[in-house]
Amino acid sequence: MGGATSKVVRRLPKEKPAWAGSRTPPDPGAASRHESKPPLASDSKSPAIEVDGRDPQFMSKLNRLGPVRVDHHMQSVQPTDHAQAMYRSRMQSEVEATNIRVVRDRLLASSLSSLLDTRKSVTTTTELESLATRYGIGVGMLQQLCRHFNTPSADERTIVRTMD
Repeated sequence: MGGATSKVVRRLPKEKPAWAGSRTPPDPGAASRHESKPPLASDSKSPAIEVDGRDPQFMSKLNRLGPVRVDHHMQSVQPTDHAQAMYRSRMQSEVEATNIRVVRDRLLASSLSSLLDTRKSVTTTTELESLATRYGIGVGMLQQLCRHFNTPSADERTIVRTMD
C-alpha cells in the first residue's frame, strides 16, 4: 500500500497563473496606464455613461420587472411565539431573582444541585420533608425531580489528591 507506484504524482503548472504576483507593487510604467482609465462613477452623465445606459438587455429586464410597488400599510415584524415565550420567561426569571419573597418550587441551578446532593444521604421521610421545607419545594415535586434527575458523584476511594 505504501509503494511509490500507487501514489499520485503531483504535477505543477508549467505557466505562471494570471493571479500570481498580484500583491506585488506595479511597475512605474503601469501607473500611467491606470490613470488614463475613465472614472467608474460621476456626478454628471458623460457620453460613456449614456452609452452604457442604452444596454438593450438591461432595459428589457427592467421593463419586465415593471415599476417598484411600495406597500405603505406594512406592519412591523413581529417575533415568533417561541421568541416571545422565551423573552417572557427571562423577564419572569429576572423579576423572581430580584424579588425578596421566596417563590415555591423554583430553584436556582446551584441550589438544585446541592438539594440533589443532599437528597442522596436522606434515609427517612422525616428527613426528606425537612429537606424539602428547607429548600422551599414540595415533597412530591422533590420526589419527581429525583426520579428524573441526579447529580454526578464520585467514590471517595477513587479520588486521588496530589500535593505539590
